[in-house]
Amino acid sequence: MATVKVKFRASSVAGKQGSLFYQIVHDRRVGRIRTAFRLFPSEWDAGKGCCRIESAIDPERREYLTTIQLRIQSDLERFDCMLTAFGQGGVTCGIEQLLAALSSPQPDMLFDFMQRLILQLRELNRIRTSETYTAALRSFARFRHQQDIPLAAIDGDLIEAYEADLRRSGVSRNTSSFYMRILRATYNRAVEKNLTPQRHPFRHVYTGVDKTVKRAISLESLRRLRMLDLRSDPRMDYARDLFLLSFYLRGMSFIDMAYLKCSNLQDGVLVYRRQKTGQLLRIRWEPCMQAIVDKYPLRHPDYLLPIFQNGLPDGRNQYKNRGHWINQNLKRLGNLLDLSGPLTLYCARHTWASVARSRDIPLSVISESMGHDSETTTRIYLSSLDTGMVDHANRLIIDTLSNETPE
Repeated sequence: MATVKVKFRASSVAGKQGSLFYQIVHDRRVGRIRTAFRLFPSEWDAGKGCCRIESAIDPERREYLTTIQLRIQSDLERFDCMLTAFGQGGVTCGIEQLLAALSSPQPDMLFDFMQRLILQLRELNRIRTSETYTAALRSFARFRHQQDIPLAAIDGDLIEAYEADLRRSGVSRNTSSFYMRILRATYNRAVEKNLTPQRHPFRHVYTGVDKTVKRAISLESLRRLRMLDLRSDPRMDYARDLFLLSFYLRGMSFIDMAYLKCSNLQDGVLVYRRQKTGQLLRIRWEPCMQAIVDKYPLRHPDYLLPIFQNGLPDGRNQYKNRGHWINQNLKRLGNLLDLSGPLTLYCARHTWASVARSRDIPLSVISESMGHDSETTTRIYLSSLDTGMVDHANRLIIDTLSNETPE
């Protein structure tokens, strides 16, 4: 009877990741099946034949190791089923035939294919994209009750049923479209790799972007926020200051603020690349910005703002935790100001765009200032404001007509 074990082979280069492979022993002969999994020696438990998930400090690395472990378990279960079938069928074969059978192509499954894409994205350091793919996979897996499906079995009826299920569960139209676009990108990638024929299963589901609910606050509310005396509550004071700094920095997103290095500020100009698009932006450094930076001691010598803490991994977990903490306190501030909607860091970005538009700054300038790929994105930000401007103009016209003196 053949046996299968998972083995780790360390790299010959110190500090580099090693590789995992499956060792097949049959009739006293040994064969190997390679994998694409890469690990550091400290992340592999040779005695138990599994990943040391707890060895990773960074949550992203733990999730990566967890994904690998799930893939290993899936492969071992498949090998066990095939070997059992061989034994029950009385099939006799040599090590070469056995290796060929175990490594033969299996029906390409959606979950497995998406997990491989997620691993590749993480290896390319496209962390945010890998997180969106993970969210879409989890959503679809819940719909499928965790049952994987062959890529070739995906059709329009299945995707329409998934969309209907999302709607029944209360998911917004934009969120549903978000998941659909990721699944469609995954499916199209599989088509490019000739893993499934193109059946256009997403033809009859919504994959657009609806106008979002207005997230900007009024200029008057922004002034009230700036004038609040928050010395008695340092947490809300800090949250307010980060919100204002985002506004001063032309609506800079929080992730871009978090990763600003001291070296990004040179000769009165802040130069940085957007984390989302890689676009290079320049912002003149103003006294109001420096006043906020001077107000707080740096928590990390390399970073411009007091967000990352020195001595801890500079991973996305620090950025996420700090952002969540700030938004909690901003919501408290929003309640204090009696705002109609929740106040979040993202509102600063919408507010800057809205104020800029109300000052008749051209749309092209606003789009360039915010680092948008196109003016279409900027229009989504400003859709609710533009409607209000049109209504105001209409009122002026009506008032002009009403006040006009007959000749």
